[in-house]
Amino acid sequence: MRILNVFVLILLVLAAAYVYEIKFESTLRAERVAKMRGDVRRERDGIAALRAEWAQLENPARVQGLVRRHLPLRPLEATQFDLLDRLPERAPQIVQPEKDDAIAAMIENPDTESTGTVPDQVEVR
Repeated sequence: MRILNVFVLILLVLAAAYVYEIKFESTLRAERVAKMRGDVRRERDGIAALRAEWAQLENPARVQGLVRRHLPLRPLEATQFDLLDRLPERAPQIVQPEKDDAIAAMIENPDTESTGTVPDQVEVR
């Protein structure tokens, strides 16, 4: 009977140690989850701040003010346009074909049967 009591007592101590280990691990994981939630909240706040800054930077009124301040642009005037008849003629560009042009060779020598593909393999027995 005493052996059974000692055995049950050892089982109770082991069970208590196991329950303590599970509680300790769950506490660590809960702390990790809380830290991650704080990190996520901080990142979302940072993203919101960046979006607000981007909206302020791309504001058309701000961009227009920067253009007026830094670019010497003026609105177009009607006198800047000209008729197409007054434009100079563009010189024609003649492109000479390459010397080893396979298609041109076939046109110049229609008697040859070469199609520009890989030549037939001669079987050697």
